Amino acid sequence: MSNPGAREKADYFTASETEFHLGALPTEQPHPLTANLDRVLAADTAEGIDLLLSVDRDLVPMLRRVTGSAPFQAMVNAFSRAISENKRIIFTGCGATGRLSILLDAAWRKSWRRLRPALPASVADREDLTRSIMAGGDYALIRSVEGFEDFAGFGRHQLRESGAGEGDVVVAITEGGETSFVIGTAREGVALGAEVFFVFNNPAPLLAATVERSREVLEDPRITPLDLAAGPMAIAGSTRMQATTAELLVIGTALELGLLRFLDASLPADVRARLDLAVPEPEALPDRFQGLLDRLRTPENLAALAGWTEFEREVYSGGGRVTYAASDYLLDILTDTTERSPTFSLPPFRKYDDPGAPDSWAFLKHPVLSTEEAWRDLLGREPRCLEWSASVYAELGAPEALVRQPPQLGRDQLFRFRIGAEDDPSRYGTGKDALIALQTGSSTSSLANDAFLRVKNSYVRAAAVEFGGAALLFPADPRLVIDCPVSSSFLDLWERLVLKLCLNAVSTATMALMGRVTGNWMTCVAPGNKKLIDRGTRLIADLTGVSYPVACRRLFEAIEAVEAMRAKGEHSVSPVEWVIRRQGRSPVRTTATPRAPPGTRKASDPQGCETSD
Repeated sequence: MSNPGAREKADYFTASETEFHLGALPTEQPHPLTANLDRVLAADTAEGIDLLLSVDRDLVPMLRRVTGSAPFQAMVNAFSRAISENKRIIFTGCGATGRLSILLDAAWRKSWRRLRPALPASVADREDLTRSIMAGGDYALIRSVEGFEDFAGFGRHQLRESGAGEGDVVVAITEGGETSFVIGTAREGVALGAEVFFVFNNPAPLLAATVERSREVLEDPRITPLDLAAGPMAIAGSTRMQATTAELLVIGTALELGLLRFLDASLPADVRARLDLAVPEPEALPDRFQGLLDRLRTPENLAALAGWTEFEREVYSGGGRVTYAASDYLLDILTDTTERSPTFSLPPFRKYDDPGAPDSWAFLKHPVLSTEEAWRDLLGREPRCLEWSASVYAELGAPEALVRQPPQLGRDQLFRFRIGAEDDPSRYGTGKDALIALQTGSSTSSLANDAFLRVKNSYVRAAAVEFGGAALLFPADPRLVIDCPVSSSFLDLWERLVLKLCLNAVSTATMALMGRVTGNWMTCVAPGNKKLIDRGTRLIADLTGVSYPVACRRLFEAIEAVEAMRAKGEHSVSPVEWVIRRQGRSPVRTTATPRAPPGTRKASDPQGCETSD
C-alpha cells in the first residue's frame, strides 16, 4: 500500500521542484558508448576499463574549443593580475567540485612552498594567496554534508567568511552549472567586488533555457562563464569523472599560465631558466591530453589496472577491506575513496571512536605522519571547518532540522578520522583485509620504505601500485606498474591527472563488478539532495519502464521504507536499489539494450548496497 506522506512529497517534487529536473542536461544523461558497461566488465575487466577511459576522449574537442576562447584567456589574465597584486584566488564548489577546489588550493600551496627557496627576496611570499570553499567546509572533504548544495545562502555566507573582497578572483565551479550553493558564491563574489568566473560542464544555451537560477548567472555581464561541455559521463551523472577531470585540467593550466606570466615579469632571465617551469601553450593541451590517454590505454597499463581492480573486487567479495598507504598525493587518493560512498552507497569513512559504525570498504593511511600532521600535510594548511551555531542556520533560512540540530562539522570532528600512522586494528582485524601501497615519483625515501614495510606486516595481503618509475622495496603480490611518464609542472598537474584517471577507472570498474552499476547507471545512488532525487527518479523510470511521476512516488516510498529499516537497526539498501529489486527491470529500456534478468545481483556482492548515511 502506498504511503500518503510519500505520495504527497513525490507529487510536490514532480509538480513544483521542476528547477531540479535535470534530465535534459548532458551531464545527467547516460553515455551511449558505455550503455553495456556492466556486461563488458563482467566479460573482460581490461576491456571494460578501456571502455571507461575511452570516454575521456570526449574532452579533447572541448579542450580545442576552450583553450582558444576569450573566457579562458580572461581567466589566465585574472590569475596573472591577482598573483601580481597579491590578491586572493578563491575556488568554490560542492561535492566533487568542492574537493577539486580544495585540491587546487593545496596544490598551489605545496608547489609554492617548493618554489619559494629559488625565488629572490624581491618576490613576496604568495603561498597563502589561494583559498578553497567547499559546501560544508573541510569536513565535507571526507563525508558529504547532506542538503548544503541546495542553498545559495550557505554559499554566500561561506564566501563572506573567507574574507573575499575587492580585486580578488572567485572561480565558482559546478559540473552541472545549476548548483545553488555555487551560484550563491558567484553572486556574492560580484557583490563583494571580486572578479568572478563560473565554470560548468553543460552547454550554456541549454543550461540557460533549462534552469532559471543558472540563466541569471550566465546573463550577468559581471560574471565570466567558462563552458566546458563535453557530453555525458561514462557513468550516468557521475561528474566526479570526466567533468572534474576537465575542470582540473583547464583551471589548473590557467593558474600555471598566470603564474608564469607573473614570473616572467618579476624575475631575471637567469632565475627563470633555473626554475625550469615548463607549461605548454594552451593550443598544445588537447594533443597532450590525447597522448596521455593513449599511453594509459596500452595493453600493459590496461592489464595493470585490471589486476588492481580484480584484487580489490576479490578482497571486498571475501568480506575484507582495503587500506591505501601513500606518502604523496594523499589528497588525490582521499578524494576518490571518499566519493565512492555517496556514488555507490558504501559506508563512509568511520571515526576512530565510533565502533558502532560500519568500516568503510576503502580507507587510507599516511605511513609516517600522525593524523593531525597528515591532515595539515594533505591540505597544505590548517583545516578550515564550519562552527556555525543554530542562530547562524536560522539567519540563513536553513530547514528547521538544521536549526534544531546543527551538524557537527568542526576541526575536532575532522581529526577523528585517523588517516595518520597510528595503529588501527579495525583495518586489518578480520584476517581478510588488504593493504595497497600507492607510490608516485621517481624515488622513495628509506624512511617511507621502512614505514610501508611496518604497515604491511599487519595485513594478510598486500599489493603495490607504482606510478612513474617509483619503486617500493617490500615484496607485494600483485605488484602493478602504471607506465605513463609525464613532464613536470608547477602544480604537478599531469601527475595528478594520471592518478585521477586511474583511480576513477579502478573504483568504478570494481563497483560495477560488485553489482553497484547497472548498464552505466549508479543503481545504488543515495538521494541525499534534490539533484540526486531527480537522478534517482530518472534511473528508476529508465530501468523499470514507468513514467517520471510514478518513479518519483516509488522513490519517496522507498526512502521512507529504508529509513524505517535503518531506525530498527536492520540491514538496508539504497532507496533506488530497493525500488528496482521490488519492481524488477523493464524488458525494454530507453538508453540501452536488454541485459540481465530483473533484480539480478552478482553473487560476488554479499553485502548489498549498504550505507550508513
